[in-house]
Amino acid sequence: MTTGGTAGTPARRRVVLTGISSRAWEHPADRGALTALRELRGFDDVVKAFFGMWNERGFRLSYLAAAIRVDHRQYPRVYRLYAEAGAALDVAELPELFVTQSPWLTGEAIGLDRPFIVISSGCVNQLDDDELRFLLGHELGHVGSGHAVYKTILTILTRWAANLSWLPVGAIALRAIIAAMLEWWRKAELSGDRAGLLAGQDPAAALRVLMKMAGGGDLTQIDTTAFLEQASEYEGGGDLRDSLHKVRMTAWSTHPVPVARAADSRRWVDSGEYARLLGGDYPRREDDGLTSVSAEIKAAAESYREAFGRSQDPLVGLLRRLGDGASDVGEWAGGGAGRARSWMNAAGEAAARAAGRTRRGGRPDAGTSGAGDPEPDDGADSTGRDAPDDRS
Repeated sequence: MTTGGTAGTPARRRVVLTGISSRAWEHPADRGALTALRELRGFDDVVKAFFGMWNERGFRLSYLAAAIRVDHRQYPRVYRLYAEAGAALDVAELPELFVTQSPWLTGEAIGLDRPFIVISSGCVNQLDDDELRFLLGHELGHVGSGHAVYKTILTILTRWAANLSWLPVGAIALRAIIAAMLEWWRKAELSGDRAGLLAGQDPAAALRVLMKMAGGGDLTQIDTTAFLEQASEYEGGGDLRDSLHKVRMTAWSTHPVPVARAADSRRWVDSGEYARLLGGDYPRREDDGLTSVSAEIKAAAESYREAFGRSQDPLVGLLRRLGDGASDVGEWAGGGAGRARSWMNAAGEAAARAAGRTRRGGRPDAGTSGAGDPEPDDGADSTGRDAPDDRS
């Protein structure tokens, strides 16, 4: 058991989930896609080699230079909470943790070979101990699931693919692929929330974090019941025009909106899954090698079918009235991981060919910047790093 509590409140005991597999907290749609990607033996190595121009060591050094590395001497409160979150999830070795200057409540898990975690100073200043423990557990969940690796790879690929004429996909197909990848990314954020719940073991604190992300840090002015009513109205209120607006709002976003995350976390807790895992009934890491790609993809499809069936969204209701839409959506979603897998194979082969041309020519192909690093986009912050996109 681990202990610790917010100042002025009694210490709480948390269950140590010994040997827990990341499959325990992964959303079914996220888990199906991850299982398919993990079957691509050698793909990560190919992409890492081709994108060696993206200097992970230099990227880490930028945080070492312009952020605070957390340990027992620097931000000791954060370090203690980080260790407690890691202990609950049975993390053998904690990734490096940095705090960067920003008033926004943000966090990200990034990197390929040695992922590390970055949170904002806004998180440190605005979140109490239980809330911050949830957020740190969320990011540890990303690392444990391999999201840091796959998100970094996908970010690089999608950023550059439009400029690489040799990539064997057209512009329209590429946009469809990116949209599918972003759908996976949003489900990965729900997985992170579930990891945060297991690390902090305080659902109320998790909800408070999402409320603060939505409307600031003064919760004396915010009502939990009213916030959850917002979530219910967002999910099922309005008419077809509202449904189309929601599609537009979320299709190209990496994160679900805060009220949707709150609703999903509450459903997961209410389903009994959260209590079952805390009771010791969870998959173990030692059994990860026994997972079945087809079974995980079927589980992803079933998850979409269930979500489709219970949705109160007007557009979804119309599709249900028009026919067996739930079946069609489930089959499309379940096949999404397979389509992504096919695309990743093609991209990996193309990357290998391009990497071979680069080695023979002694310099990068056209489409890369002269310095060998990805060209900065409009999201770069004042330190030269990309602005954090993986909001916790």
